[in-house]
Amino acid sequence: MIQRILITGGAGFLGSHLCERLVAEGHDVICLDNFFTSQKTNIQHLLGEPNFEILRHDITLPIFLEVDQIYNMACPAAPGHYQYNPIKTIKTSVLGSINMLGVAKRCGARILQASTSEVYGDPEVHPQVESYRGSVNPIGIRACYDEGKRVAETLFMDYHRSNNVDVRIVRIFNTYGPRMHPYDGRVVSNFIRQALNNEDITIFGDGSQTRSFCYRNDLVDAIIAMMNNEHNFIGPVNIGNPTEFTILELAEKIIELSGSSSRLIHKPLPSDDPTRRRPDISLAKSELGWDPKVPLAEGLQHTLDWFHSISLQDYRPPTPNYS
Repeated sequence: MIQRILITGGAGFLGSHLCERLVAEGHDVICLDNFFTSQKTNIQHLLGEPNFEILRHDITLPIFLEVDQIYNMACPAAPGHYQYNPIKTIKTSVLGSINMLGVAKRCGARILQASTSEVYGDPEVHPQVESYRGSVNPIGIRACYDEGKRVAETLFMDYHRSNNVDVRIVRIFNTYGPRMHPYDGRVVSNFIRQALNNEDITIFGDGSQTRSFCYRNDLVDAIIAMMNNEHNFIGPVNIGNPTEFTILELAEKIIELSGSSSRLIHKPLPSDDPTRRRPDISLAKSELGWDPKVPLAEGLQHTLDWFHSISLQDYRPPTPNYS
């Protein structure tokens, strides 16, 4: 069945791939974005499609649309960018969720919240399971994002319990792939940009902190599967690749694949930076039949190939906080 689908943050890294997939499936797709950390280049190839339209709008402001499904993807996700204007970041998660849940309630639409592994903070449980309540510093420099996403989950559950809104919640772990903003400021894009320019690669701390990296195609598969599951599984559910790497291992792999002459340099670890991150995806496997397929080396090669195909001059750093 053809659906009328709204994707907030639809011109972003993950949002643009969702737009692409859903347009290709024949759905009527509305991409809503304020273009703070995204660019039109991500979705310009869709502009001629009759079932695609774009709205420049900020979800902290109300909007009235008639839709069947809403993917709420909008929010700056890189620490440097979301810390640039922390009050606006938490408004995006909180007011944005209220506004989108209002649309869903009025239209009877199903709505999916793109939550994050950051709701777990610097975890004391490893790997992280959905029942773990997290260890977040509510007054730290990352709290505008971490706590904003936690409040968004609260709002989704309260709209579901109080108003019977059909909700879905996914907790997204580290994701990478083509269309990552080169000045995103997160580890994969920074390392690749530095490696391709043969610049020193910046490791924060000693590099022993761990992350689990999921390729974008795998993640989009999981998001769509979660939206379309019909057995009333609302989540939250972890989606990410459970294979764990140290940041040092990631840097060395990127240098190897790119043939770079970059050296590794170390800087102090930022405040509240998680020391380890790895999803337990048992629930995603059992409820969605989902398991990521793309290994890190293959996904990094696809990402490197894309970085080779673009010109950095075509990209505007969203804020000065990307190094």
